[in-house]
Amino acid sequence: MKLQHALLALQAIAGREVAKFVRQGGRFASALVRPLLWLVVFAAGFQNVFGVSIIPPYDTYIPYQVYIVPGLLGMVLLFNGMQSSLAMVYDREMGMMRLLLTAPLPRAYLLFAKLLAGTLLSVLQAYVFLVIAALFGVDVPWSGWLYALPVVVLAGMMLGALGLLLSVHVRQLENFAGTMNFVIFPMFFVSPALYPLWKLEESGAAAIHAVAQWNPFTHAVEAIRFALYGQFAGDSLAIVAGCLVLFFTLAAWGYDPQRGIARRGKPA
Repeated sequence: MKLQHALLALQAIAGREVAKFVRQGGRFASALVRPLLWLVVFAAGFQNVFGVSIIPPYDTYIPYQVYIVPGLLGMVLLFNGMQSSLAMVYDREMGMMRLLLTAPLPRAYLLFAKLLAGTLLSVLQAYVFLVIAALFGVDVPWSGWLYALPVVVLAGMMLGALGLLLSVHVRQLENFAGTMNFVIFPMFFVSPALYPLWKLEESGAAAIHAVAQWNPFTHAVEAIRFALYGQFAGDSLAIVAGCLVLFFTLAAWGYDPQRGIARRGKPA
């Protein structure tokens, strides 16, 4: 694979993703409306219900709005990763993806280029949300914005790789709603995005607490939370990186013409 050809392919795929994103103004708005609802509306009502004690990485009491910012950043990355999954299903039905995957480049590289393009959009949306949160008076250290950048990129790639993996098995656009109900929402709610996990353990929900510990989104949120305060969550970062490799490998295997969707035949 020549470097020049690889860079041209990356430029073409990224350009297509950016062009689609620019044309779909509602996609950008919807990506921000969800976390802003939690930040402005739900946090205002729940801050006196969910008291947040002093837990790492915090060294003092924090308001609920501050606590949920990392989780809402994860929400932006999660939903955009799933949006990329939907785009893959659409491209497969319209034949665009089959045309892309016939390019004289390794299929795994083409999928990786698409993953990078989707992650770029996810990170941009996440930082726009951080700006809006700052305008609403949510106090997140400015230095944390820089510390969190590589972690946000890694988490965005992991969730985007999960979206690629799901697109292997989601056969039609109509089935995407089921994916939302059975994958995205459980990942989001069974995590420390909206409440500390110790509250689950304290309330006796041991089974849910155990599931949350195995949830890759849990570790993405915790890695972002610690990075925003200049701290390193090694275990969570290792799990996120491991899940990225696993999800992408399985997705590349699923799109292999000898094993994946091409062998199973044209989607119904």
